[in-house]
Amino acid sequence: MIGIYAASRLFTTALLAITYLVVTAAHGQVGDSIGTPAFPDFLTMWDSRFYREIAVSGYPARLPLDAAGNVTENPWAFLPVYPLLVRGLMVTGLDFSIAGPALSLLFGAGSAVVLYWMLEPRVGSHSALWAARLFCFAPLSFVLQTGYAESLFLFLFLVSVWMLAQQHYWLVLPFGLLAAFTRPGALALAAAVGIQLIVGLVRRDPVIARTRLAMIVSGGAILLAGFSWPVIAALVTGYRSAYFDTELAWWTGYVGRIHFVPMTPWFLLASRYLGWAGVMLVVGLVVAFLWWLTRPRMRAFGTGVLTTLGAYGAYLVAVFLPQQSLFRVLLPLSPLLGDPAIARSPALRRGLLAASIALQPVAIVLLWLVIAP
Repeated sequence: MIGIYAASRLFTTALLAITYLVVTAAHGQVGDSIGTPAFPDFLTMWDSRFYREIAVSGYPARLPLDAAGNVTENPWAFLPVYPLLVRGLMVTGLDFSIAGPALSLLFGAGSAVVLYWMLEPRVGSHSALWAARLFCFAPLSFVLQTGYAESLFLFLFLVSVWMLAQQHYWLVLPFGLLAAFTRPGALALAAAVGIQLIVGLVRRDPVIARTRLAMIVSGGAILLAGFSWPVIAALVTGYRSAYFDTELAWWTGYVGRIHFVPMTPWFLLASRYLGWAGVMLVVGLVVAFLWWLTRPRMRAFGTGVLTTLGAYGAYLVAVFLPQQSLFRVLLPLSPLLGDPAIARSPALRRGLLAASIALQPVAIVLLWLVIAP
């Protein structure tokens, strides 16, 4: 597994380096950088600047406002575990542009290993190995070595799913709590634990009866952690909707200034640009996702894994506005790459791998050089 991950990082690093050299040689605009950045700075562009600010200065006590009094983009949209860990590395004298990508690279390796270990007993080593290959060479896999929290969240999330699938609910607790303060999405873990608890009690499952205390404590603590950041942001800034208004600042270019209403973002964006056809497209995507999860061959994953992935998909539909960042936030659904149907078809698995490799340079140019992922 480490060999596959290392090979993928060498390939992706070469693509990133070539992109950087070509653009700087042509004196082109490198992402959102001012002037010509060094290569490490090239790996810490876009949202990385907010993680850098948190690592160096912490969170602002006052929210930035535009001329109309609306909250603008600021660090409160980003959770603290990743920048705090990077800050720990920076104590050694490393700059954020080195420490951030190095930490991401390390946890990217851990994510690949955990993905394989989680899938292997469920779908077999062949399917698990192909899932790991597709994960390592995925078009958006370049974020695994940039100054983003993706690698760390993936590692914590996948370990939590792995422990949940094995019904080690006390071990879900520490990893789930850290995930809840790393990147939004850990609420899916709390939902999955809650669903398993309710179903198990209804069915009088003896294992659930013995572990219900661990499930209640773990699920409840992760649920509270998942909802706590808006409260913390409000208390520190004195602005009741500090977190939500900060998040919505990134939405204005797509849907203008709006009030957040759960379960509406996908329909809002789709209907704005495609009308009723967009609404039907969203419904079709939801139905297709549910169909994929409920296919007979997917039962090998086990209810713990499938419930968590389903809950994460529901979370995205409930709160996320689908734009270019969608491809990045879909990475926690990577266990679905272990679908036995993929590994059993040589044409499908090789085609997906070839397409992933071919799309990497496209993704780097479009979703790193031109706009933020």
